[in-house]
Amino acid sequence: MPNMGGFSPHFIFGLLSLLLHTNLLLAYSLKNCSISYRENPSDDVSLDCSSKKLVAIPDDIPKNAVSVLLFNNLLERINKGFSGMSKLRNLSLYSNHITHVDDGSFIDLVALETLRMSMNKLTNLTCNMFQGLSNLTLLDLSDNEIKFIHISAFQFLTSLQILDLGSNKLQEVTEIQPVLQLPQIQCLHINSNKFSSFQTKNLLLNSSSNLRVLDISSNELERFSITTPIFPYLQRIQLSQTGQGPGMKWNIPDKSFLRNITQLYLNNPMLSFKDIQKVLWSLDSLMHLRLNYMTRWFNKGLFATVCKMPTLRRLELFYNHLGNLTLQLSPCSDLRELDLSLTTITELPKGSIQSMKKLHALSLESNLLTKVPDDIRTLASLEILSMMDNLISDLTCEDFVNTTNLTKLSLNTNHIAKLNRCAFENLTNLKILDLSNNLLWRLDGTFKTTLQKLEVLDISQNSIAILQGGDFQGLQSLKLLNVKSDHVTRVKRRTFKGLHNMESLIVSLPLEYEPSFNGLHHLKDLTIHFKFTDTFRSSSLNDVVDYIPFKSLNRFTVICSGYHYGFPLDVPIGMLHDMQHLEDFTAVNVYLQAPECDTFQYNYQLKSLTFAQTDLSDLGPELFQTIPNLQVLNLTQCKLKSLDFLVQANLTALKYLKLSYNEITIINETAFQFLPSLTYLDLNNNPFTCDCSNAGFIQWVKKNSQTYVVNAHQYTCSFPVALQGSMLLDIDVQSCWMVDSFLYFISSTCLVVLTLMTSFFYQFLRWQLVYAFHLLLAFLYDSRKKKKVNRHQFDAFVSYNIHDEEWVFQEMLPVLEGEQGWRLCLHHRDFQPGKPIIENITDAIYGSRKTICVISRHYLQSEWCSREIQMASFRLFDEKKDVLILLFLEEIPSHQLAPHFRMRKLIKKRSYLSWPQAAQHPGLFWQNVQRALQTEDTLNENTDPLTGERGC
Repeated sequence: MPNMGGFSPHFIFGLLSLLLHTNLLLAYSLKNCSISYRENPSDDVSLDCSSKKLVAIPDDIPKNAVSVLLFNNLLERINKGFSGMSKLRNLSLYSNHITHVDDGSFIDLVALETLRMSMNKLTNLTCNMFQGLSNLTLLDLSDNEIKFIHISAFQFLTSLQILDLGSNKLQEVTEIQPVLQLPQIQCLHINSNKFSSFQTKNLLLNSSSNLRVLDISSNELERFSITTPIFPYLQRIQLSQTGQGPGMKWNIPDKSFLRNITQLYLNNPMLSFKDIQKVLWSLDSLMHLRLNYMTRWFNKGLFATVCKMPTLRRLELFYNHLGNLTLQLSPCSDLRELDLSLTTITELPKGSIQSMKKLHALSLESNLLTKVPDDIRTLASLEILSMMDNLISDLTCEDFVNTTNLTKLSLNTNHIAKLNRCAFENLTNLKILDLSNNLLWRLDGTFKTTLQKLEVLDISQNSIAILQGGDFQGLQSLKLLNVKSDHVTRVKRRTFKGLHNMESLIVSLPLEYEPSFNGLHHLKDLTIHFKFTDTFRSSSLNDVVDYIPFKSLNRFTVICSGYHYGFPLDVPIGMLHDMQHLEDFTAVNVYLQAPECDTFQYNYQLKSLTFAQTDLSDLGPELFQTIPNLQVLNLTQCKLKSLDFLVQANLTALKYLKLSYNEITIINETAFQFLPSLTYLDLNNNPFTCDCSNAGFIQWVKKNSQTYVVNAHQYTCSFPVALQGSMLLDIDVQSCWMVDSFLYFISSTCLVVLTLMTSFFYQFLRWQLVYAFHLLLAFLYDSRKKKKVNRHQFDAFVSYNIHDEEWVFQEMLPVLEGEQGWRLCLHHRDFQPGKPIIENITDAIYGSRKTICVISRHYLQSEWCSREIQMASFRLFDEKKDVLILLFLEEIPSHQLAPHFRMRKLIKKRSYLSWPQAAQHPGLFWQNVQRALQTEDTLNENTDPLTGERGC
């Protein structure tokens, strides 16, 4: 391929690329799914496609998704919709109408670990249904209509640990035989099927099973028989609502077959009292027993049987109506854990649990207790006690007098109105105390000297009005404190004095406030709540926070409720400047306008920034230029009208951008070019304009694939009025591109043609173009100079090349100037110094009667010689004067004169002198030159330029 005039194909394509340049920033939006954002965004993609009335698997699911939720849709058949999704780990297909799964539908899901297909209409499990799922650990097929399982259905599930086949229509226990042979199986649920018996003699296994948990609840079993040692590792059996009206025969001839059973769940079983006793007596190693909805059996003395089990350590009795039946628990003296929640007890009679000296965990949640049971004070070994959601109104000094080992105490959601200073004084090992959602109105010095090992204290949502100085000074080990409450009206100085190890603080600051944060040098997480009222004035934070040393703070949140009334509550810049380790800052309803541009000047490590309920209509890029590591930016409900602030904000690390509930009507998609790391964009609830002004954004959302635009297919139009309620992405923007596309086509076509023509002329007509250019310059100089030069200073101007200078000096000058007496103009001798050379040439030609061109090959290759002969030829044809004498020093073929078409034309029409031809008669040669110099200037086409005589 020839070189097109010096322009390579790469150059041409480069020009076209510049012309047809498109936005390289990638973005995407899913029509039927939304992507779940995690606090630390990564390459992993989790999709929520639930409750969308889908009848088929969406074809726009990204291949790199790790989790897909497709539950609560209208899917009926699964085929190849998951091809290529080799990273998928979690797939939820429950609550659809799936009746069939094609063989190999999951073959590409080599990384899948969890598959949930419950609440569908499957009837059969085919042999290749689960092909490819070698890493699956959990499979939920409950609540289907499965009647048949192929013997090879589970052959590919070599890593399966949990299988749920509950609530199906299986009838024969032999159906589960392939499951029991799986090498990693741990847990099997076959509850709520149609089994009439469960007998291990019908299970022909090559080896014993690794099963740990067997749930056979809610089956109308006539017989439960384990007569072979196929479950040596079985640890838990669930028999809730199992059996028939007449009862179920329990046949365990050898107790060693169930020697590892440690857990038994019984929920209203269809068993007689004797059968229940028989079950319990056959389990010599039982440690954890759950008895739900068993009140009628407790009335018959079941507790006596339970408490005689020597290995029992944990007893759960929730969802029963115990009342005074708790007294029957006293024989269970070896229990370690007891759950009496949701048992409707109004009191725990004295002596009910007094004998349980080894008890270390007790739950009395969600009952009707009005005080702390007396037996609690006798449980010296108790470590965990929960009495949340009761009616307790008072705590006495004796309630926890002996529970010195208690580490966690939950008293939240009660009616406790006051605390006695001595209430917790014996809880020397307590680490967690929850008193939230009570009626406390003061602390009465409860925490001034006690609970020195307490690490977590929650007294939020109480009625405390005043926090006194030193209220918490005894809590030397406290790490988390929550004192959020709408009732706080005053926080006195030194309220948090002594909390040197505090790491997290949630506090409501009142209208009347004094500096209280001194000494919190290890604080990492601070949340401040304010409530604006009609009497509020702005000085709270501004006056006091300068005293707060928060140099170690990582997370800072300020939340204000109520209306501003025009008074700002700006967080002082000086306070933020001290937080040099700050990574997360949140301000809700705090600022009245955008913060100062140097607000985060010293917060280099800031990664997450949230402004909500703030007027940021004047937001500029300067605010973000000092925080280059920002990854999360949430500007919800901030009256933003455009995204112009993103252009120069230097947010190159930003991954998550939320701009919902603003006033953005038109989006310039080029703003996202300055966010190269953006993966998640939320623009929900903005009043979009649906016309060509948003055409670029619509195209950007539809065609690219890096940034996920949350719910983009649900964005609605607000303008124009005629399109209100229409979907933004449904707007046809093709007409917007027609004019522009035509102009681009015309421009690109012209550019291509121009490039090709330029290359062609440069390659094939380059010298002709150069020659024409010089002729144009000569014409311009001729037009300007010819009127200015009136008399001739020289007889002839000699135009020659420097390589021919020797001939001029040795041959020409001695004859023409020495012998004949002509006055010649030579450039090296007669050109005026300092004057532009082109002007010297022009003046020499028009200041001489004649121009002698000494032509050689060097002459033809010289730029300046070419200009000289061009100007002389212009004078020849313009003035119609015989001013040009051509002297050839060497024979030059006519084809070598082809690029110099003007000279070739002159030679064809006029005579010239040849030095090589005059070699034998140089005298005659110089006579002809003399005759040419003597001819008059007047010229016509018949005049011989050398003789001056007219032709025929």
